[in-house]
Amino acid sequence: MEAGNKGAKRGKGVSVGLNIDLPFEQHDNPYIDRDKSMDFDYFFVRKVMFMKYAQGFVVLPGGFGTMDELFEAITLIQTGKIGRFPIVLVGKKFWDGLLDWIKQTLLKDNGNISEKDLNLFRLVDTADEAVEHFVKFYEKYNLTPNF
Repeated sequence: MEAGNKGAKRGKGVSVGLNIDLPFEQHDNPYIDRDKSMDFDYFFVRKVMFMKYAQGFVVLPGGFGTMDELFEAITLIQTGKIGRFPIVLVGKKFWDGLLDWIKQTLLKDNGNISEKDLNLFRLVDTADEAVEHFVKFYEKYNLTPNF
């Protein structure tokens, strides 16, 4: 999150922080606009806020929390519970193994997802590729992001 907040701050944009109270690792970062920092006791409430106001996800390599938020977004879009927004996974080397498993185990072996579900996200290696996907998404759906 810090990288996104830092980029928003440098670009003179709005920088929102959704923090979770944990005994380790988590604290707000100095790039969050002070009036736009929210603290949560529970992950599920934090995720509701992420999903409700998201206009796109840029997902960088991470751990279980990253996977939880990624799959929550994909599931809510897949099931029509929230409107579609672009999801970009950055770092082919990091994500390739997971995507191979999704395609083989979830799609081919078990039929738990459909082929079209693979279009709910895009895999890229560069910031330029990520930006290009966001631009094309918003042009295609004739939407304007609020940032």
